[in-house]
Parts: sequence; structure tokens; C-alpha cells
Amino acid sequence: MRKKTILGVLVVGAAAVAAGAWLGAGPDLLQAPSAKDRAAAKAQSPAHGAVPEGALAALPRRETIGRPRGDLFGSRSWAPPPNPAAAPVMVETPAPPPMPYRVAGKLVRDGGAQVVLAKGDRVLTVREGDELEGGYRVESIRPDQVTLVYLPLGLQQTLAVASNLGVEPPQAVRAAEAPNPQATAASGDRPAQLRWEGPAQVRAGASFDVALKVTSGQAVVASPMQLTFDAAVLEPVAVRAGGFYAGGSFSYRVNPAGSIFVGASGKGAVPADAEMLVVTFRPTRAGATAELKVSSLLLQGAAGRAVLHDQPAAFRTAIVQ
Repeated sequence: MRKKTILGVLVVGAAAVAAGAWLGAGPDLLQAPSAKDRAAAKAQSPAHGAVPEGALAALPRRETIGRPRGDLFGSRSWAPPPNPAAAPVMVETPAPPPMPYRVAGKLVRDGGAQVVLAKGDRVLTVREGDELEGGYRVESIRPDQVTLVYLPLGLQQTLAVASNLGVEPPQAVRAAEAPNPQATAASGDRPAQLRWEGPAQVRAGASFDVALKVTSGQAVVASPMQLTFDAAVLEPVAVRAGGFYAGGSFSYRVNPAGSIFVGASGKGAVPADAEMLVVTFRPTRAGATAELKVSSLLLQGAAGRAVLHDQPAAFRTAIVQ
């Protein structure tokens, strides 16, 4: 107890001494330092970690934050976007292949209309209802057009007929001009006559020539045609232009299966028993009869007008040993 009393007296005495010292210092102790004193102190003791002037200028420029483009705390839907509207399905209408036929001529024979169609270097004489290669059928034949049907699709296609290819029936022409047959023949309206000329008998293995001749009262400019022969007993050796087409244009193509396609054109002379073409064959089998015929033919006159003609009889020859 005695020690606690002594310790308390000492603490009180120390506090009294401190208070007396503070009070004796006067008001100068409480006065704030002047600006001159602060400048002097700063010059004598620079602040720790001071940054030299110009160091901040070397730092990269910091871009300011732009304006917000949306509400950062706005509501947002996480549902998947709706499916886009389905594009309409375009259904293409099937189309037939490119038309392989063209009209090469038109005529009236045996009371019915016929048309001559060309496919490449092949010519065909057809009637209404005939079916053609490639899936076509002749639907109708009119003075100004020919209608074909592409059977796989049932689509109709028309081929224009040039007016200068139209041919009237021989009877109508004769009645309109004159009843005198001699006057009709002189005017050149009589159908052209064609015939084959060749040997009646040939030997197997020996080549022979067959010539097609024509007589017409009208000028003949061109004559696309197709010939057919018996490929089992005849072998085609050569095809050449006759005297009628000498100096003109002549081309041909041989199909070993039994057909020859010929295209010929000349100056447009009036033929009189003129030789149109000559075909050379080699018989391959004895004891048979060989046959050659014109399966299709178009005689073209001036300005492309078709020239009527009779169908020539088939050429036949016997093959002997």
C-alpha cells in the first residue's frame, strides 16, 4: 500500500512539471510557422520520393472513358432468337432438251400434208402422228408451223415454216393455171422424176457403181437426202457428186449400219436426166439380192422453194459368185 502511494505521488508531480513548462513557453510555441520558414525547411529537406519535373510528360496518354453505349444494368433476355422465316422453295418447271429438228420443206402428196424435217445432216419426211427419235411426235402440220410434242414431259414445241417452202397440191396448181397438160408440163409444175442406174447383176467382191439421176422442169439448187442399203450384203466404198453438182458443194456421211446422208448444192440449173450422185459398193455375199433406195429427199429450187418429185423406185441387183 505504501508503494502505490509513492507511485501516485510521482505521477502527479511529473504531470505538474510538464504543465508548468508548457505554460512558460508562451504563445510563441503555439504560433504556426510562416511561409518563409516553410520554404526554407523545404529547401533544406526535400520531400521523400519527389518526382522530377517533366517525368510525367513522358508517360503515355491515357484515353478517357467514353460515354456508355447502353444501360449497363438494363434488363436482358437470354431466350434464343426466333428462327428466320423460311425462304420459299422455288420449283423449277422441267424443260425439254434443245430442239434437234428444223423444217427443211413442206409438201402435199397423196392427199395428205407432209413435212420434211432435218436433224443434222439427216432429212425425214413425216406426217401427223409420226413418232421421231429423241421422244418427239408430230402433233400437227399447218401452213405456217409444225407442232411437235416432247412425249416424256407432254410439252408442245412449234417450228416455223417459211412461206417460200409451202407447196400446193399439183391438182390445184394445174386447175388455177390451165387445163392443158402440155402447158402444165412446160411451166415446170410436173413433179421431178428420179431413177437409179446400175448393173442388174454383180459379182461378190467386185465393186460396182450406182448413179441417181433426175429430170425436172424447175431449177434444182440443193438436194439433202438419206439413202438406205442392205448392210448385210453391201459395203459402201465411196460416194461422189455427179455431173449435175460438179463444181458445187457436196458432203456425205456413211453409217455402216445401212444409211448414207448426203448434202449437195449447185448453181440451180434445170436438170434433164442429170447425174446427181454416184455410190460405189462392194458386194460381200453371193446368192443374195442387194437393194438401195432413197428413204428421204428434199429438192430445193429457187429461193428455197420445194420442188415436187416422185419417189424413185428402189435399185436392186443380184449378187453372184
